[in-house]
Amino acid sequence: MKNSIVTISDVAKAAGVTNGTVDRVLHERGEVSKKTREKVLRVIEELGYQPNVYASMLARNKSHRIAVLLPKYKEGEFWELAHVGVEKAREYAGRFSVNVVECLYDQYDVDSFLAECRKVIGEGYSGAIIAPMFLDATRTIAVEMEAADIPYVILNTSVSGVYGHLAYFGQPIYDSGAFCADMLMSGSAPANRGMVYLVRIERDVKGLSDPSQERRRGFIDYLTAHFPETEVRNVVINPNNPEEAHKAMDDAFADVTGCPNIVTLNSRIYLVADYLRERGLKGWNVIGYDILERNMSALKDGYVKYLIAQHSDRDAQEAVTVLISSSSASAPTTPTTSAPSTSYPVTTAGSISRQRSAHRIEFSHFCFADKIKMI
Repeated sequence: MKNSIVTISDVAKAAGVTNGTVDRVLHERGEVSKKTREKVLRVIEELGYQPNVYASMLARNKSHRIAVLLPKYKEGEFWELAHVGVEKAREYAGRFSVNVVECLYDQYDVDSFLAECRKVIGEGYSGAIIAPMFLDATRTIAVEMEAADIPYVILNTSVSGVYGHLAYFGQPIYDSGAFCADMLMSGSAPANRGMVYLVRIERDVKGLSDPSQERRRGFIDYLTAHFPETEVRNVVINPNNPEEAHKAMDDAFADVTGCPNIVTLNSRIYLVADYLRERGLKGWNVIGYDILERNMSALKDGYVKYLIAQHSDRDAQEAVTVLISSSSASAPTTPTTSAPSTSYPVTTAGSISRQRSAHRIEFSHFCFADKIKMI
C-alpha cells in the first residue's frame, strides 16, 4: 500500500470482513468477536490505515464537494441556524479546495429527501452531512452511501440502526427530554405539580424522525420515575392555523388554576407564547426549545420561563470540519466526548453532564439551557 491512501475498504478486504465490521471496531460500537477485533486491528497497523476523510477524497480522485442535506427552511426557523454554521464552515473548507453545497429537501416529502440524497450519490460527492427527517429512508440512504464509499455525518437527530457514519452532532435527545422535565418541575410549586400540559404539533406525515418523539420518551420516563402522580395532558395544535390553535389551547386551559406547567418539545414554543400574549396571560411555568428570535422575544417578555437549546450553528460547522479532517489532531474545533480505547478517536454526542451555575446549564458539548435571568 505504499504511495497510496489506505481506505476502510482496503482494511476490510485484507481482514476478510465487511466495511461495517471495520467501522464497528474503529468506533467500538456493536458486537464484534475478540478474534475478529484483534485481526482487524492487526491489519490496520500493518496497512498503516489513518481515518482521514480528506485524504480519502484525494485517493478516490473525486471532485471535492461536501453536500449538506438540510430541510428547506424559512427565515427565523430552526434550520436557518444550521445554515449559519454551514456558512461559517465554508472558509475552513476553502483552505482545502473543498466546496460545501447545501442540498435542500422538503421535510414533509420523503421522495424529495430521497431524490436529493441520490443526486449527491450519483454526482460523486466527496462526503455528506445528513439532517434526517425520515427514519426508514435515512437507513436506506446510509446503506447506499456506504456502498458508494461516501463518508457521511448525521446532524441533529440520531437514527437507530445506522452505524457507518463518522460522527453524530446533536443533543443527547432522550436525556434532553428528561432534563426538560427536571427543569419544568423544579420551577413549579408543589401545589401545581399535578398537571403538565404537553403542547404537540399536529403532523400529517408518517415516518418523520421528529426529535420531539424521543424527547417525549425521556420527558415521560422522568416524570413517571420522579413524579408518578403527575398527569400529562396532550394539547395538539395546528401550527399553520393560529385561530384553530388558539381555540385548542382555550379548550385545554379552560379549567386551569394556579400557575400551570406547559411544555413543547420542539422549537415552536413561540406558538404558545403568542397565545398567552393575546390572552393577556403571564407568569405561567412555560418551557420550550431552541433560541429562535421569536422564542427569545417570548423569553425576554416573560411568556416563556426557560429555553433549552443546542448550538445548531456550531454542530453544522463542526460536521463539515470532521468530514474534511476526521478523527485527527488537525481538526481543532472538533470535540471528542468519549474517545474509544484504541487510537482512533471519534466524535460522539456523549452522555449528559449537567453543571449548574447562576446563569447557565451545560450538558455534553452540544446543548445548553438559558434561564430567563440570564437574558
